[in-house]
Amino acid sequence: MKAFVVTHYGPDGLKAADVPAPSVGPRDVLVDIRAASINPLDKMVRNGEFKQLLKYKRPFVLGHDLSGVITKVGADVRGLEVGDEVYARPRDLRIGAFAEQLAIDADDVALKPSSLSFEEAAAVPLVALAAWQALVDVADVRPGQKVLVHAGAGGLGSTVIQVAKHLGAHVATTAHTKDVDKVRALGAVEVIDYTRQDFTQVVSGYDVVLDSLGAASLEKSLTVLKPGGLAISVVGPPDPAFATQLGQPLLKPVMALLSRKVRRRARKLGVRYSFFFMRASGAQLATLANLYDAGTLRPVLDRAFPFDRTLDAMAYVEQGKAAGKIVVTR
Repeated sequence: MKAFVVTHYGPDGLKAADVPAPSVGPRDVLVDIRAASINPLDKMVRNGEFKQLLKYKRPFVLGHDLSGVITKVGADVRGLEVGDEVYARPRDLRIGAFAEQLAIDADDVALKPSSLSFEEAAAVPLVALAAWQALVDVADVRPGQKVLVHAGAGGLGSTVIQVAKHLGAHVATTAHTKDVDKVRALGAVEVIDYTRQDFTQVVSGYDVVLDSLGAASLEKSLTVLKPGGLAISVVGPPDPAFATQLGQPLLKPVMALLSRKVRRRARKLGVRYSFFFMRASGAQLATLANLYDAGTLRPVLDRAFPFDRTLDAMAYVEQGKAAGKIVVTR
């Protein structure tokens, strides 16, 4: 089958290739992939940024988000059938959405929201799971709390705004001038135009900040939290709890060293820091599907590319200009 594989780590490491069709284990479903979406995580994995933590054997098929139709069901799978339209973020070490087919652990799969097209559904799994897990599982956001979301017009930020609103939070976000109306429509009550304003001069006393921009933004974000508030970063640095999540406790000292500066800064300010790396969950995708079908959440897409232009889609995402998710379709 046709696929896009990482042959070596680096910016030029992703190539088109013909690879064997996947084998299907007893707990797997085989999915004919109709659409996949591009995430910043794809670039990070392609470049080898997690190679010490996620031991992929090259060449491997890239891609973390997909929608499609089940064509085969493993012997031990219950609740899913051939012909079901599904969406998924396959678990780490079993990714491979940039392909014609993928065998996925059934626990990572859910029926796709019936109100969404395959293209729309492929844009959802990773960002929706990340938003839900960060705000519900990690931050335990409650009605009336104040949540600041950076880059609210992006693929992740636009979903976090919607989930935070659904949870009853007062939502603020940073955005470009051209996206102010867009993020307000998603549920942001307070919008900081980062081309004209420094968010630290506008907001304060927040319960939670979700940062996807990097070290400089994260350090400033610590200063707008109320005592005991929580800054969550999806781009690092990783903290000791991440080693536990990976099942590699021996890496705790390494993670502690990598995040020492930001954790020390947080302690001095009386706030908390957490690195966040989402996990696959078909059960949570089923919950989220109901929210999409109810109209509580909606996907935010920038544009779609045909499958054979997956490299162009990756390049477009890397330019940092996408106003929503980028999807490749078959």
